[in-house]
Amino acid sequence: MNENQQIAASIANQKRVLLRMGTRITAYYVVLAAALALAVAFVPNFAEQLPLGGVGDIADYGTSSVYDLEEALLSADDEELEEIVTETTRARLLGTPVWLRGAIGLLIAMVSTLLLMLPVSWVYRAIHTDTAYDHSIDVTTLVLPAVVAGIVTMVQHSLALAFSLAGIVAGVRFRRALNDTFDTLFILSSIGVGIAAGIKSIEIAVVLTVFFNYAALGVCGFGDGLESQHAMRKKMLRKSKKMDRLHELQRDSDRLTPNP
Repeated sequence: MNENQQIAASIANQKRVLLRMGTRITAYYVVLAAALALAVAFVPNFAEQLPLGGVGDIADYGTSSVYDLEEALLSADDEELEEIVTETTRARLLGTPVWLRGAIGLLIAMVSTLLLMLPVSWVYRAIHTDTAYDHSIDVTTLVLPAVVAGIVTMVQHSLALAFSLAGIVAGVRFRRALNDTFDTLFILSSIGVGIAAGIKSIEIAVVLTVFFNYAALGVCGFGDGLESQHAMRKKMLRKSKKMDRLHELQRDSDRLTPNP
């Protein structure tokens, strides 16, 4: 088998791997959605603890209960004011402490990032089947979103903490040469998932990861391949040409050598 045939076989094998991976992540999303639906149906108050709707809260700069209380105060409606105060007191007495609710919410957000980034890790391994596989990037994409979620949760209500964190990060230098420019997208997607989880908008992270996974599989499966794959194929062609040249020189040498 010559080098061109080897390249064609490698491309065909890569497409089969990506197709199987697409089927695998589709089954994973179906199972995850079914498990979430069962948890919402049978676990009391499970849906209220999910980190959802954070973007809406940030955009509204407040909750409906605050506006209801303000309207009740302005209208001097005693019955409505008493109802709001009663519901607030009941929620405070029956609910868990604020710090515990925050810790549980952050834990759920971190676990959610891990569940969402598992298919991204599988996709990364699949598209690097016949190229250099960077284990550090794979591990980073799994853990980085949880770290980012924790940092965003910590600084989102404090401008001083945000500026302090920016100064600390600016003083830390990370130098890492990536084998492929496409690997940058995996780092960016993991950061995006972490930010979405940190602001309690895990629905954005779901859309981001699902779209990214299928888009990456589609581009790598039906496109021209990664930069590292092109580099590997060029290397194989150069090696083939070099071997052909050596064989040609050997044949010329054998032809010119007189028989004893």
